[in-house]
Amino acid sequence: MADKLGIFVSSDQHLPHLIGIARAASQAGKEVSIFLTNRGVLLTQEPRFPELEGLAHISLCNVNFEAFKLGKPVPLVADKDFATQARHGMMIEECDRYIVL
Repeated sequence: MADKLGIFVSSDQHLPHLIGIARAASQAGKEVSIFLTNRGVLLTQEPRFPELEGLAHISLCNVNFEAFKLGKPVPLVADKDFATQARHGMMIEECDRYIVL
C-alpha cells in the first residue's frame, strides 16, 4: 500500500491538473491509480487524455460511460477497467493517499 496515490475524478474540468498531478507523483516514484466517474468519464474524449499514458492505471465507471453514450475503445483503459463503483472502493482501500478532482 505504501507510496500509492488514488485520484477520484468526477469532473470534466481539470484534465491539465490531473495530468500534472499524475506526472509529479510518477516522477516522485509513486504508483498512481485514477478512477473516472460522472462527468469525469468525458475526459477520455479529450485530445490530451493520452498524455496520462505510463503515469497511472486508469479505470472508470462503466454506468456513467454508457449513460453519456461514449464509445469504445478508449486509449489507456483496458476492457477489464470499465468497472463499477466497487472498483472505486478497492482503490480507496489500496491507496495510502487519495485526492478528489
